[in-house]
Amino acid sequence: MSWSEKIAAGDWPATVQSVAGTIVIAVFVVTFLLQAFTIPSESMEGTLLIGDYLLVDKFCYGGNSGWNRLLPYRKVRRGDIIVFHYPVNPAQDFVKRVVALPGDRLRLINKRVYVNGNPLPEPYAQYIKDTHSSYLDNFPQTVSPAFGVEAKWWKDMPKFVEDHQLIVPDEHYFVLGDNRDDSQDSRYWGFVPRENIIGRPLVIYWSSGMANNDLPGRPTVGDRIFHLAYALTHWFQITRWERTFKLVR
Repeated sequence: MSWSEKIAAGDWPATVQSVAGTIVIAVFVVTFLLQAFTIPSESMEGTLLIGDYLLVDKFCYGGNSGWNRLLPYRKVRRGDIIVFHYPVNPAQDFVKRVVALPGDRLRLINKRVYVNGNPLPEPYAQYIKDTHSSYLDNFPQTVSPAFGVEAKWWKDMPKFVEDHQLIVPDEHYFVLGDNRDDSQDSRYWGFVPRENIIGRPLVIYWSSGMANNDLPGRPTVGDRIFHLAYALTHWFQITRWERTFKLVR
């Protein structure tokens, strides 16, 4: 019997209980297990594209409570893609790939990542620019920063550098974008604290070929309404079906 039929039959207490139960389950899933996330920039191309809509597993890494010994949490691994609160502005959420763990010694030489003296296999990394940056491509160096490097990070970074290698402190991670030449990542602002990590992307539940960056630099209310109306009426055409329901790796 449907909800409307139950109400018509006078069985409204059971209907209210059923609806409330559904809402509680949905709130639990959204609060503790999953979070929706939209890719906002090109920094993770060609793994993740602008217009990809993700479901993030918030349960994967657990927390700092005693539940970690009972539930199937796992530690953050090198190579994991993570969603986290941006350390400079925690109100923003970022997505990047972990390349160095606590205690690791990291160095970039001519764009190639070395961890603990060994080259890191990175089939996911892509390089789109022929230009060379002495700071970004041969990291770390403390002579001159690249444009956009956070002042606090530039000041603090030498504390973590030893023998031309960056030493990742406890409970922190070093992350990079897969689109290595066009990514605001740990090279610009430093480490990701463990407590900032939200979770790990699971799946692209929808991918749109029409993203917010198609709007003008300062979109008007009319621009946004037109953009939304077009997306709703052309949903089938703008969907990138080859990416929808694709697992994130």
